[in-house]
Amino acid sequence: MAKQQAEQTFEAALARLEEIVTQLETGEVALEEAMTLYEEGVRLSALCQAKLMAAEQKMDEILELDGTLREKGGTV
Repeated sequence: MAKQQAEQTFEAALARLEEIVTQLETGEVALEEAMTLYEEGVRLSALCQAKLMAAEQKMDEILELDGTLREKGGTV
């Protein structure tokens, strides 16, 4: 399952996380199932956060490169 989650897109992970939240908010889930869903939700949340951080880092690299090219008089 960990490998499957690592390959999961941000959008798919977020959609599944929203499903889990909806299920848990109903209060109609048995305790054992709620714990399993909660655990999956925590993993998905961490996955989403990691993907967002990676995207932010990539954007910072792109902007830094763009800024460096402009400082040296180059065009993009």
